[in-house]
Amino acid sequence: MNDGSLLSGELRIAGRLDARFFALLKALRDTGSINRAARTAGLSYKGAWLLLESACNLAHAPLMATTPGGTRLTDAALGLLQAWESLEAEHREFVRAQEARLAQLPTLHGLLRRMSMKTTARNQFAGHVIALDLGPVSASVTLALRFGGEITATMTTAAAKQLKLKRGKEAIALVKASGVVLVTDFAGWALSARNQMAGTVSRVERGAVSSLVVVTLPGGSAITASVTNEGVEALGLAIGTPATAVFKASAVMVAAQP
Repeated sequence: MNDGSLLSGELRIAGRLDARFFALLKALRDTGSINRAARTAGLSYKGAWLLLESACNLAHAPLMATTPGGTRLTDAALGLLQAWESLEAEHREFVRAQEARLAQLPTLHGLLRRMSMKTTARNQFAGHVIALDLGPVSASVTLALRFGGEITATMTTAAAKQLKLKRGKEAIALVKASGVVLVTDFAGWALSARNQMAGTVSRVERGAVSSLVVVTLPGGSAITASVTNEGVEALGLAIGTPATAVFKASAVMVAAQP
């Protein structure tokens, strides 16, 4: 579950006893059945037995006892589980305390907050709103990027209001690599796409059918485009080739803290 925390840490006892093992112990305590405990902990029956047998072989006393009604935890296992629950509570408090300390460092906290979002969009640009045009149905927002340049996005007015967008607010522009078109020669033509970012090809990752082409922009940021291998060859895309990344404003998603 993602609770918005920037910090996380895995707690282990003796190098191998982790949350998965203790979830199984707790389920076994509550159900009295290894089969039901395995299902509750999200493990296979065989996987549950492997965990339990490994721990039992290393323990100084038996962890399980078989009874006519099923399987129960021994006092040693219950003591181990109780120690885990206590340590886990203290561990959560420690992480929360460090998160609070981090919040006192606004520059670092803001950087990590921007980096914490998980998304499949290959291109992510941090910036702040410099223009916002709210229409009856749709809205246009322009971000000034941290490393120079601008990106314009379109969205519904309802979405802009939900994000509480306004001038000066920090936001992130997200663009899928598949939404980026590369142009190496405009031949005197002008394109209607709002976003056109000129740079130099710095990397070509060739795949079986398509390639990921990275264009480094002035200021050091980069944008990635997904291009068919035929397109790479037709445009002569190689390291050092000047190229312009073009994408529609409608291809841009905007993320902001509401």
